[in-house]
Amino acid sequence: MFDDFLRARKDRLLAPIARRVGRRVSPTAITILAFIVGLAAAYGAGRGAYVIALALWWVNRLLDGFDGTLARVTGRASGFGAYLDIVLDFVIYAAIPLGLVLGASDPRAPMAALLLLASFYVNAATWMALSATPDKSPPSLIAGAETVVFYTLFLILPTEIVALFRIMAALVALTALQRLVWAARHLPR
Repeated sequence: MFDDFLRARKDRLLAPIARRVGRRVSPTAITILAFIVGLAAAYGAGRGAYVIALALWWVNRLLDGFDGTLARVTGRASGFGAYLDIVLDFVIYAAIPLGLVLGASDPRAPMAALLLLASFYVNAATWMALSATPDKSPPSLIAGAETVVFYTLFLILPTEIVALFRIMAALVALTALQRLVWAARHLPR
């Protein structure tokens, strides 16, 4: 919901760093580094090292925001880079809840995680299908910024992941429904 608003501010903040780094660092290298850090966050969550996992999650998000800024500032933006970025993001979005479930003592956590991941699956289908159309899709209730907030809450409040997973799953499902309604109204039949 806030992604467009935050993206411009993020780019203004990170552009000077991207200019300094310039051509010495590849945007793809930053994407892969973000992925490795994200996997480490998931591992930390699974081991119950929530403070470390939280710090790694935030480093992952910072690097994930930086790779695109670096690509745009240095003129190295590419279709493959954007593709790799989103694929690796989706792996991290699945890995962290799975890590949290491994570290959870609540027997309801696995089912709540399945519900969350299923909502991601359906939401991704609605998002990808609309991205293949020439029509502009609607703003989303849950997008990148809201995901950062929820994952931060998951790691700060690991004993509440069942409720948090369920809340996020419901909001993600509403996002998918929002896109479906928009598509029914705006796409040619």
